[in-house]
Amino acid sequence: MSDPNPPQPPNHLHWSGLTHVGRVRQNNEDTFLCLNFDAREVRFLGKVGQSGLDSGDFVFAVSDGMGGAKSGEFASKIAAEKITQLLPRSFKQSAQQIEVGHSDVLQELMSRIHAELIKLGRYYEECRGMGATLSLGWFTPGWMHFAHVGDSRIYYLPKDGPMKQLTHDHSYVGWLRRKGELNERQARTHPRKSVLMQVLGAGRQSLDPHIGSVSCQSGDRFLFCTDGVIDGIWDHRLADMLAKDDAKTIVEYAVAESGKDNASAVVVEML
Repeated sequence: MSDPNPPQPPNHLHWSGLTHVGRVRQNNEDTFLCLNFDAREVRFLGKVGQSGLDSGDFVFAVSDGMGGAKSGEFASKIAAEKITQLLPRSFKQSAQQIEVGHSDVLQELMSRIHAELIKLGRYYEECRGMGATLSLGWFTPGWMHFAHVGDSRIYYLPKDGPMKQLTHDHSYVGWLRRKGELNERQARTHPRKSVLMQVLGAGRQSLDPHIGSVSCQSGDRFLFCTDGVIDGIWDHRLADMLAKDDAKTIVEYAVAESGKDNASAVVVEML
């Protein structure tokens, strides 16, 4: 029997974002993006805000650069540039009632960012070997479509819980954990926990991003974060914090508890 009062898709969202250099490193290779777009343009958003989904679609992302002081910065700039080229066109097609394959669009987006980072590494000595993780969410009415490469993460806390990690860590330790060979504590202390099997750029020619979608309702929360956040907060504590805290509180707690790496987070709540 169908539900006579099915949940309505959320009309608004609230976001907060923060990046922190940490307590050890001299430079910050992390970055985060908060964007809103329609058929005509992409608009950069502030660190904290609230808006209706009638103003267009939204993209939130975090990226952790490697192999150069500005690699995270490059990755986010390239991501924004490719989003500007691709996603407004998709919005226009959707507005015209043309079926948009969100997973295909995100696959193309990641491939273009990957190719651009490889090209930079090929032509500029200071960019050689440069790479980046990227965890990105595209919010449309009732849905969050995501694309991910690396060991940054996207967490999903449904209104009725429990918290789920949506993305797969593209790391050797992440693979072992998915196989059930390591628990969370063992994964955190494993000597090869920083060995990544996939990143954007870094001279790697093949790419297989993790792409998916989840439906959302009012009260759902999402967290996009780099590994500097994860290093400072255990999963059970992170679930408690995501239920009530903003990105600033989460990042500052992670830095206080660890701080060995840059830490970045974006929290999105559906209203």
